[in-house]
Amino acid sequence: MKKRTFNKVIFAAFSCQFLSISLFAQQQKVDTTHTYSIPEITVSDLYQTREVRSTAPLQVFSKDALKNLHALQVSDAVKHFAGVTVKDYGGIGGLKTVSIRSLGAQHTAVGYDGITLTDCQTGQIDIGRFSLDNVDRLSLNNGQSDNIFQPARFFAAAGILNIQTLTPLFTKDKKTNVAGAFKTGSWGLVNPSLLLEQQFNKTWSMSVSGEWMSSDGHYPYTLRYGSAEGDLSSREKRKNTDVQTFRAEAGLYGNFSDKEQWRLKAYYFQSSRGLPKATTFYNDHSTQHLWDKNTFIQSQYKKEFSQQWVFQTSAKWNWSYQRYLDPDTKNSLKKTENSYYQQEYYLSASVLYRLLSNLSFSLSTDGSINTMNADLNNFVHPTRYSWLTAFAGKYVNDWLTISASALATVINEDVKKGGSAGNHRKLTPYVSAAFKPFHHEEFRVRFFYKDIFRLASFNDLYYEEVGNTQLKPEKAKQYNIGLTYSKNVCPFLPYLSATVDAYYNKVTDKIIAYPTKNLAVWSMKNLGEVDIKGIDATGSLSLQPWEKIRINLSGNYTYQRALDVTPPDPSTYESTYKHQIAYTPRVSASGQAGVETPWINLSYSFLFSGKRYALGQNIAENRLDSYSDHSISASRDFQIRKITTSLSVEVLNLMDKNYEIVKYFPMPGRSVRATIKIRY
Repeated sequence: MKKRTFNKVIFAAFSCQFLSISLFAQQQKVDTTHTYSIPEITVSDLYQTREVRSTAPLQVFSKDALKNLHALQVSDAVKHFAGVTVKDYGGIGGLKTVSIRSLGAQHTAVGYDGITLTDCQTGQIDIGRFSLDNVDRLSLNNGQSDNIFQPARFFAAAGILNIQTLTPLFTKDKKTNVAGAFKTGSWGLVNPSLLLEQQFNKTWSMSVSGEWMSSDGHYPYTLRYGSAEGDLSSREKRKNTDVQTFRAEAGLYGNFSDKEQWRLKAYYFQSSRGLPKATTFYNDHSTQHLWDKNTFIQSQYKKEFSQQWVFQTSAKWNWSYQRYLDPDTKNSLKKTENSYYQQEYYLSASVLYRLLSNLSFSLSTDGSINTMNADLNNFVHPTRYSWLTAFAGKYVNDWLTISASALATVINEDVKKGGSAGNHRKLTPYVSAAFKPFHHEEFRVRFFYKDIFRLASFNDLYYEEVGNTQLKPEKAKQYNIGLTYSKNVCPFLPYLSATVDAYYNKVTDKIIAYPTKNLAVWSMKNLGEVDIKGIDATGSLSLQPWEKIRINLSGNYTYQRALDVTPPDPSTYESTYKHQIAYTPRVSASGQAGVETPWINLSYSFLFSGKRYALGQNIAENRLDSYSDHSISASRDFQIRKITTSLSVEVLNLMDKNYEIVKYFPMPGRSVRATIKIRY
């Protein structure tokens, strides 16, 4: 099919999808323990029993659980998931990417209300740009979800981080909801937000939300003039760390019946942020700046024709812009200034067939066009045409759950100048199962296997002086076996749960990205082969010593060995054979504790990471020390007629440690944040 014809097909399908007369299932709240969302209908209770019943590791933070994490952005909350590494360059405006079980950020799909976010330029999503103000639930799947009725893109990743935003809820005598919040804190933080929800009739409702955030980010840190004990040091302040962001969203929801739903969402985000340099001696001056803009419109439609047949479709148009400026470059122009533009046209369709009450099959197919332009000389202007098709099946009874899928990937790539990376065809399988050996105990044994790959990003392939069109796709095989258990013990101990999973990931032709001169310039290389072995353990406990007092405790622990096992090259002086790959701690952990009372709610959270290495060579010069981060908060709700007011005060990084997640990019020390929320 010619490119022009292919474009017309996608545009026509995209337009027809938006003209569909359909509706979105209005989320109805019987009590505080049930939520409904599109494209998957999920029923969750007060305790996360889905996490222990899943055939593959699943972790969920509800809206209430997020309050106890002292998180301002999605990236702050994701750090509390087991087996996750978040690269954080410090401050509110720093780049933040998520990697699951050391597979790399490009292997992690990020979904927003059931449709994946994409960035073909880097292959990874900056999750630091997503606020938690409008988030209803965060979930993280290793392998893939037990839900087989989803877009094919969700089958095409090694793990999925799904961000589910709030859906309007209304009572019988109230058609309008208004909520506002204002956060302020250390280093010039100002963060107001507003939410408006309106119900027009039983069929249609809408929501509009927006927020603005600003911070100068001038936090103090200790600059050391040597690595030996007793070397001089001084207290400095981070420079060029200012950030301003603005987000606006609008959603339209409809409900003609219980069997046909539709949702339309428009999203806009922009940011302006300074790019601080690494904190090496005599190197704190930086005037580099980065501007980002992103907007998308996405639509989701679902219809249940009968008890056997269900259909859903999604469409999306996405546009993003990035401008980078370094006014101090020593060249003839006395500056470096580049602009990048990306567009995506995406269409997905899925059908679910229930052969029996406990046996179902699904077929999903996705088509997308991704383009990238830049104002660089001799830029290649790549275009990627992707077609993904997934066939899946699932069987469930009282003691056994089995699911399996096969994903067919077809990629065609074209450039206007030079050579392209070529075309790719691949068939990748997945299988998972959970077995319940004891009828009266919620104890399960689970396992999954997945074979998946990812393409090199446009930067990997085409970036000037760095890109390499000969890069091979990165292949990953995932193995997991685990045990899960949950139990309602007694009124004093109403719930406890625990999961333990051992895993082995085999990666070949692994592509690793490192920042070089600054955050906007990266270098890429293949490590060849990486063996990743580890254990993830999670646990949660709920105590109710008195009728109106509840204590919630939870935590997780991860141990992993992620080794470069590429056969050593005798001609290479610096060998990394069987060394831990960069920025991967052997041991990491997190925990949360919350006390709920009628008078005040208290919470505590901590993060711990063992030592890591900034480069592939595990030598003392590359070592990063272990760190722990402790935070506490207190909050109180007030009800005056129909107005609910919430006040909270948080103390973050209580021990005031400028630890480093990325070498020479210190994290902020102790800070204070106060929040007031009003809902009518």
